[in-house]
Parts: sequence; C-alpha cells; structure tokens
Amino acid sequence: MIRTFIALSLALVPALASATEPVAESAAPTVPAKDKQLVIVSFDGAHDNALWEKSLDMAKRTNAHFTYFLSCTFLMTRADGKQIYKPPGMKPGRSNVGFAQSREEIATRAGHIWQAHLDGHDIASHACGHFDGKGWTRADWQSEFQTFDVALRDAWKKADRPDAEPAGWAEFARTGIKGFRAPYLSLSDGLLPALKASGFTYDASLVTKGPGWPTEKEGLPRFGLPLIPEGPSKRPVIGMDYNLFVRHSMGVENKKDSALFEARTYEAYRKAFDKEYAGDRIPLQLGFHFVEMNGGAYWRALNRLLTEVCTRPDVACVSYDQALPMIEQAKKKADRSAF
Repeated sequence: MIRTFIALSLALVPALASATEPVAESAAPTVPAKDKQLVIVSFDGAHDNALWEKSLDMAKRTNAHFTYFLSCTFLMTRADGKQIYKPPGMKPGRSNVGFAQSREEIATRAGHIWQAHLDGHDIASHACGHFDGKGWTRADWQSEFQTFDVALRDAWKKADRPDAEPAGWAEFARTGIKGFRAPYLSLSDGLLPALKASGFTYDASLVTKGPGWPTEKEGLPRFGLPLIPEGPSKRPVIGMDYNLFVRHSMGVENKKDSALFEARTYEAYRKAFDKEYAGDRIPLQLGFHFVEMNGGAYWRALNRLLTEVCTRPDVACVSYDQALPMIEQAKKKADRSAF
C-alpha cells in the first residue's frame, strides 16, 4: 500500500500546476437562483477495494451519488498489461499507478463496480495507466479508450471468474461509460475529437476560477473542478484532495496534524457550498482519490459535508451523469423565464 501511495502521489504531481493556470472558457447561460443546489463528488482511480466499500457506504448514509473515474490498469495484472496494454509512445505493460496484484483483487473490484452501477452511481473513464496526454494525438487517445473498453469488458475473465460475470455486464461495459477525466487534468488538441468519436457524453478535465456551469465545446459538455478559497489566507486551491494534501503538508503524509487538515478542508468545502447555496446555486464540484491522504483528513471532511447537506430537500448530491439533465432542464427554465 505504501508503494501504491507513493506511485499515486508521484503520478498526481502535475495536477498541482493547474492551480495557477485555470482553464478559461465562456460562461454557460445563468440558471435561476433557487433551483436545487447540486453537489458533484467524484473519485479518481477507483482502485482500493476497502475504499470502494467505504465510499459506497458513505453514499448510502448521506443520500449521495458519486462518479468513479476508473483507471483501467486496475482491471489487469502486470502480466496481463504486458500482453494487452501499450501506452502511446511507450513499451507495453507500463503504468504510472500500477496494476492489480492478483486475480482475486480484480474480481472484488469488478464486484464493487457492478454494485456501484446497480446503486445508480456513474462509472466513468480515467484512461488506463495515468499518463500525461498533453502531447497525445486523437489516435493516441482512442487507443487508450479502446484498451479501457477491453479491460472493462473482460474484467471477469481476467479475474478467472467468467462464471461470476453478472447478466448485463457486457452491455454495461459497451454503453455505460459516458464520462471522462484526463489524468493530471492534462489536455491536448487530440482529446476532444477522440472523446466525441468514442461516444463520451461529457468531459470533466477542466479547472475553473471558481464554481461554474459546464460549458460546451463542439457539442460536448465540459465540467471543471473549481478553485476555492482555503486556509487562513484564503488562497485559492483546486477543490481536490491531492491539491489540499500538497498545500497542507507538501505532499508528505502527516497523520499528526490530520485533525487540523480536516478542519481546514471542511471549512473550505462548507464555505464554498454556502456561497453557492445562498447565491446563484452554481454546482459545487469536489474531487477525490482512492487514497486517504494525511490520515484520511479529506475523506472525513467530505463525509461531514455530505452528511450535513445532502438530505436537504433543495440540495441534490449527484454524479456528473445525473447532473447533466438537471442542468439542461434548469437552462430551459431560464430561457422560458426570459420571455
């Protein structure tokens, strides 16, 4: 687990740079102020089976639905990867975040993915080996997406449990993956054409200066994690656990101050929520990983926030896939109110 944590931490380092270079895109139409406040929570990686269980339990307790951005190398062993995964421009079998350690681990993870799907959560793509695709072509991205599709389709076979594959898994693998988030939130000119050609219905790879409505580019809705004020100086930070981890402890695990980091994180989340809830009710997006950094400070802050707000009748804690039609309906309502 320590090696996995270190590998993931190193893999995520470029995301910190995004905090100073938010993506600027045109604002979407204003939505009426008192529609439901949306809270959209997502998890990148979606690998650790204990955290699958913890997140699914959190969702049930708080009346929330999540988006899980899955890295496909966690549905294959390293030996499998050498046979079926060739990252663009690299030797076969490479991965920045590792692979499943056993067939049994794959079976357990596939079971959690299926349970999440049955519970109404959104399973989405985080590509495969968590590589920086800033220089990738359309063909490179499509190769990565095709490997993801095969890995998901064949997960039960790779687990040596084809008999345990649920009825409906093949259809889910073929049509159920609708969203994408780029590793490192790193984009290239080839990404958007590849997303559209591969049938994705939304992208969540942007960063915005604050909470914002999804924008559209060439007909594809695009979401961005917001910069939110945090800490005594209220300096903006991307609303994602890893960026807080770097802010609080320079990316070095510090369990001693876990309670302090939790309190700071909760305050930042809650103030960001309260501002939108009392204002224009722009969706609040928060991102996490399947690693409990700084002694679980960020997951505890999330649990506290969701416990307090998700049961309100005018709040909806939803996945990206669930949010899209709700936002579209609110836009139509806004358009009608203009006449």
